[in-house]
Amino acid sequence: MEKKNKNPSKKQIAYEHLRKLILDGTYGSGQRIIIDQTAKELSLSPIPVREAIRQLESDGLIQYKPFSGAVVTSINESEYIETLSVLSLLEGYAAALSSLTMNDHDFENLINLNKEMEKALHNFELELFGKLNECFHAEIYEKCGNSFLKEEIKQAQQRMNRVRKSMFTMVPQRAVQSIREHESIIKLLKEKASFEEIESLVRKHKLNAISTFKQRAETNHDQAL
Repeated sequence: MEKKNKNPSKKQIAYEHLRKLILDGTYGSGQRIIIDQTAKELSLSPIPVREAIRQLESDGLIQYKPFSGAVVTSINESEYIETLSVLSLLEGYAAALSSLTMNDHDFENLINLNKEMEKALHNFELELFGKLNECFHAEIYEKCGNSFLKEEIKQAQQRMNRVRKSMFTMVPQRAVQSIREHESIIKLLKEKASFEEIESLVRKHKLNAISTFKQRAETNHDQAL
């Protein structure tokens, strides 16, 4: 991961530009990266763009294919599961740290976000539900007091968003359960429960999503046979 600074190099400019387009889904899986076109868009020479592409290849976001050149790496179910597994560890620890500083105002925000999620689910506004869910978890981990940890969570979230734009990961039954689990998380945070209890519950919350996703994938596979 490239470190940001006040005076980024030309390579960093190209790197951040391409990385953002890949992670937010603008450049989808398998899309070819045209060096000259990118260089023109950024008013750069092709050299820093090539260097940025090599860095993105090292990050696993770009791969070289015969006759095509640099293309956005394909993503799959395994990437979704792996990313969510890591996120469960990061957010579990962050939530435990945040419990030390969160106040009544923070808890009220969490309660309201969860209510908005319930409303979005009722109206079948799945994209809004996903955004509110992300806000709910951000409301917690932003209070952890560890800048490095917050940055790692955001990076993992961006990776998750890329997967979500490429495959339908929403399971309505799981969404209802998720709202109830959020209520339990809020309760533990308000009670200033132990680090172990909070970390374990938040991690289990994420792992439950993986279990549901795997079950749905297996069902879809069986139906296709």
